[in-house]
Parts: sequence; structure tokens; C-alpha cells
Amino acid sequence: MSHQSISIPASSLDFLELLKENNNRDWFNANKEDFLQQQTYIENFAGTLLNELSKHDLIETQSGKKSLHRIYRDTRFSKEKIPYKTNWSGSFSRATKQLRGGYYFHIQPGNSFVAGGFMEPNAEDLKRVRDDISFDAGPLRKILKSKSFVETFGKLRGEQVKTAPKGFASSHEAIELLRFKQFLLIKNFTDNEVLSPLFLENANHAFKNMRPFFNYMSEVLTVDSDGIGF
Repeated sequence: MSHQSISIPASSLDFLELLKENNNRDWFNANKEDFLQQQTYIENFAGTLLNELSKHDLIETQSGKKSLHRIYRDTRFSKEKIPYKTNWSGSFSRATKQLRGGYYFHIQPGNSFVAGGFMEPNAEDLKRVRDDISFDAGPLRKILKSKSFVETFGKLRGEQVKTAPKGFASSHEAIELLRFKQFLLIKNFTDNEVLSPLFLENANHAFKNMRPFFNYMSEVLTVDSDGIGF
């Protein structure tokens, strides 16, 4: 079976729409068979995407099924007590400590995207990245201004501090980069694009275009100032 033939069926988006309108355990249990069928389609998609991703990166995630996130929400600390997520999602981890960054896909009517990057970098990693940007923002700027980056992701996204991070002047010439607390690359897709036979290829292409950014971050986070690996 060619990877072109693996696509997201309209029924998988339709199920999410119905779940959004009936987000309760009684409805979900009554429609459990449909859920399991739709989840199988997403597993197959994720498995094929993993195979394609593995052709150009070292991936730790072992299967499409293992990449999927649970549909059950953890409502313990949430004001919103609805029991189920209204999206399909999954993530792929890169292998070895030297390869930093991660891949994510999110399928939801009107809000589908693939993403990658660093959602919650720890304080030590964040300082190392900021120190590198402060010393010379040129290499990162070159990546963010490259044609493939701009056409795929538009710009770097993520939470930022309002003024300047501790230890850096608000007048620094790279302050717009130093403010980032998260480093996210996001490519949005319309519902029609998600249902297209080309979605898998386009998602994989977006993942591939994250690599220059991942390579930069991996080097900053795993090599010291003398070029020696940690």
C-alpha cells in the first residue's frame, strides 16, 4: 500500500463534531465502536507518517498507536470538566540525547496543524539558547529567514516575556529572539487539506523543514563552547 493511499476519512472529523456536541460519558459509551473505528484510521495515518518521518530522522517512537494521545481529558485541575478531548493528536520523539526537538500532529475541525520544537524548555536549556543568541543571533536569524522556513511556518511562535529576560538588556539587538520562553514551529491545515490524499506528504514535508532549526538547537544544547559534546 502506498503512503499516498493513507488519508484521514471525513468520518474521523465528523466523529469529533458529534463528540463536541455530546461530550458526556453516556453518549461516548453508546458510540464506543465508532470511536474505535475512527481511532484505527488515525493510528494507520500516524503509523505511515512515522514511517515517512523515519526515512529522514532518527525517531524513538515505535508505532503509530504509541504516538497517539489519549482522548480522555485529565479534569482534576481543569475548570472545564468535559471528559473528552475534541481532537485527535499524537507526537513523535527523536532518538538519543543529541537530537533535540519533537514532532506533534493535531487534527480537529477548523483547527488542524502539525508542530514541532520546544514547548517547555528547562531553565538550563533556555539559558544556554539565550546565551547563544546573545553572543551571535546570525545563525538562528538565517534559519528563520530562509525560504523553506517562511513558506512553511511563517515565523517562530511561542510564549515570550514582556520586556527582557533576567540578565539581558531590553536594548539588546536580538531582544525579539531573547524574549522567547517557548520555541514552536506550526503549520496550519484547513479541513479540506486534512482530508486530501496529500495531507500525509505535506505533514511529513513540514516536519522535514523543521530540521535546520532542530539542528541548530541540538548543537547549542549538546555541545560546549569548545565544540565538545556533553
